[in-house]
Amino acid sequence: MFEVRPLQNPLKGTLKVPGDKSISHRAVIFSALAEKPVEISNFLAAQDCLSTVACMKALGVSIERSGENFLITPRPLREPENFLDAGNSGTTVRLLTGLLAAKNFFVTFTGDESLRKRPMARVIKPISLMGGKIFAHNKNFLPLAILPAEKLRGIIYQSPVASAQVKSAILLAGLFADAPTTVVEPYRSRDHTENMLAAFGVKLERDETSVKIFPAKKISAPEKIFVPADISSAAYWLVLASILPNSQVTLENVGVNPSRTGIIDILRRMGAEIFFRNEKTQAGELRADLIVRSAELRAVEFGSDFIPRLIDEIPVLAVAAAFAEGISIFRGLSELRVKESDRLAAIVAEFNKISPGSFVAEENNLIIHGRRPKNFSACKTLGDHRLAMALAIFGAAAKGVALDDHRCVEISYPDFFEALACVRAEQNL
Repeated sequence: MFEVRPLQNPLKGTLKVPGDKSISHRAVIFSALAEKPVEISNFLAAQDCLSTVACMKALGVSIERSGENFLITPRPLREPENFLDAGNSGTTVRLLTGLLAAKNFFVTFTGDESLRKRPMARVIKPISLMGGKIFAHNKNFLPLAILPAEKLRGIIYQSPVASAQVKSAILLAGLFADAPTTVVEPYRSRDHTENMLAAFGVKLERDETSVKIFPAKKISAPEKIFVPADISSAAYWLVLASILPNSQVTLENVGVNPSRTGIIDILRRMGAEIFFRNEKTQAGELRADLIVRSAELRAVEFGSDFIPRLIDEIPVLAVAAAFAEGISIFRGLSELRVKESDRLAAIVAEFNKISPGSFVAEENNLIIHGRRPKNFSACKTLGDHRLAMALAIFGAAAKGVALDDHRCVEISYPDFFEALACVRAEQNL
């Protein structure tokens, strides 16, 4: 067991958060389609993104690494010699399924035990409608095989879910279709794919919840891409600084793409004090330094329309609600049930060990009773990186926690516990 002890002092200082996971994936994939080398800086060298790197190398792309900088030299994609292993990364397998559906070679994907339980039909169906030849275990799970296909057809697809991964897979397939392709979502999901494709010279049309992509004969990449810090990783510190009295922390160069700032909007609605400084835009992505000060939080309610903008932050947002005055209600959390774990069930089972009776799930809604007594407890992470980090923040702000598997954070934030140790040592964050 790995023990996280309670923090006794306020958070003060400046914190560098690792690069954005979603943007890192896309930067490697899209750069491989360009006509000249692309240098990517502040890349998130965590397990998920390195799975994408390994897959792209297996497809023939030249990738050189120097610390957090990666040089991508495009090569014609080729049939890999073996299975492509996506590890734990749903982004890797779903986006590459869209990209490779139009290629004239055979590919098979596999992944770890967790990824093999995650649904793939949501990607297989629309790409099959475009003419892709994709076969999966029970038509929904890895392993997944992509066979050579004829020219893909442009389609208009009404997606039943608001998912950036699904949308991105279809848009990547649409790059090589015979006509424009349109994706319409029930709510707008994160738009990193659209922003980066536009920065690479691809023609797109956007209208609220729909995106139309036009086939591209060539892609012109920028020479350099800076990956902003990941707001999903920054969220742990936003919450911790908000609930620890007398804290003030600056988080540098955080991506504040409006399709990702639901966590900031909801925390502000709860009374959090979060400010933007030094705003900049590069490759279509807005970033800023975030200043967060401790505040008295109050309960909040929100519904399905907010979920695509903060789906990965629900666990740590639930921690914030446990310290807020009143009863919070998070509605429409069905997508949490098909993440690395059933996160909704896991929040109720594990968070209640720290604050008994505070968390209740009713169908796909989460009800949180704030400011109930907190205990030290041993909790299970279920191998889920976001659950592990949220539990660590919960314990640090309460009376501590012991985690059965803390190494799963390497999926998205390898240095998380080192950063938490620096906080404890009262070093400069």
